[in-house]
Amino acid sequence: MQQSKNLQRLLRALSRHGLQVNYQNQTYSLRLQNANGLAATVLLPEGFPVEAKAFKQLANLANIRHPGGGCVTHCCATPDFHPGDAGVAIGSVVQTKGMVIPAAVGSDINCGMRSHVVDLTLEQFLQKRDGEARQRHRFVELMKGDYFFGTRDVTMTAQTSRALFQYGIPGWLDKTIDTPMGSFVKSNFDQLSGEIDRVYLGGSLNGAIKWAPEELIPAEGVVRDGGLATIGGGNHFVEIQVVEAVEDRAMAYLWGVKEGQLALTIHSGSRNVGKYIGGMWRDRSLAAWPQGYPYPDYRLFPLSVEVNPDLVRDYLEAEATAANYGFVNRLLLAELLRLRLREVYGDVEAPLVYDLPHNITLKDRINGEKSQTYGKLTGEDLWVTRKGACPADWGQPVIIAGKSIVIYDKTREA
Repeated sequence: MQQSKNLQRLLRALSRHGLQVNYQNQTYSLRLQNANGLAATVLLPEGFPVEAKAFKQLANLANIRHPGGGCVTHCCATPDFHPGDAGVAIGSVVQTKGMVIPAAVGSDINCGMRSHVVDLTLEQFLQKRDGEARQRHRFVELMKGDYFFGTRDVTMTAQTSRALFQYGIPGWLDKTIDTPMGSFVKSNFDQLSGEIDRVYLGGSLNGAIKWAPEELIPAEGVVRDGGLATIGGGNHFVEIQVVEAVEDRAMAYLWGVKEGQLALTIHSGSRNVGKYIGGMWRDRSLAAWPQGYPYPDYRLFPLSVEVNPDLVRDYLEAEATAANYGFVNRLLLAELLRLRLREVYGDVEAPLVYDLPHNITLKDRINGEKSQTYGKLTGEDLWVTRKGACPADWGQPVIIAGKSIVIYDKTREA
């Protein structure tokens, strides 16, 4: 098919940035010039704006290999991908063989999204009651206090904090049910327990408390974590939304979504814990790079299973520890909302639709198996690292920021 003049100009411009780029069937295929590395792909309609910096970052990611063994076997990006501050394009998905790339996840480990629906309409949310000020105003003031002015009380026993890092949501729940504290003493723990199946991987990875910040894992006493149940900066958010349209009514019914409902969507991650662990492994990956070999472009240092099996296992365990914290952080952000909704609007339902990560490394699964028990690591192991790109398993909801509805992806992940 003949290329348009605009596309030809774009390809020439990308060439000046050191990229070899082809475009066919609405897919860009790109690699670094004079490099024999793997080509990365991006599905984009012709004429859709692209950023050369993001393309360059994606091509560099596809070109990473470890001199002791390990390479990239597949690299692509979502259509909304864009440059990342740390040298990795946001929206990248990379499959590696025999190695992992800690920098491809970065320090915002298990940044992800959580979405609830609420059995209130927008009119009910905004209405006045008995001549009083709008309920919405009261609700907003309560949430501002919890999120910005410290009126929330995220207190837990030392045993609860340790279980959180080790086991994620199930660990936090198991200990909190026994000893509820702070803002969550009125939580419906039966509801929280029943929602675990609507969290990706059950909100639990194989963590270890040894990777957590020491001040958050005392042997006994009470932990007051100022970072937990906080939104964070950048593009993180908590939004009240409206379900404006449902495209697949059967699937929406299955997940409890109806037109006209309010929805709550949360975008946050592992906060300072992720920053702590991500920074630690940025330094360890650099220190482990074999002497005498040039640094990889963008200083994205992989860890090889053949050369550094213990470091690879330790990194995955450390990342899982931060990921567990991220799952609980989103749960508590949502639970604060749900408790305040009930305080202002009565006993409303606000069931979870789904919670899933988009900054994480997971072992490539076989036959859909979601277990993350890694077993013996080998140079043949395949790993999938996502940076700003969520998993899309069969029949699983996918949450897309910027939309007022939850999109359901019914196709298997490519």
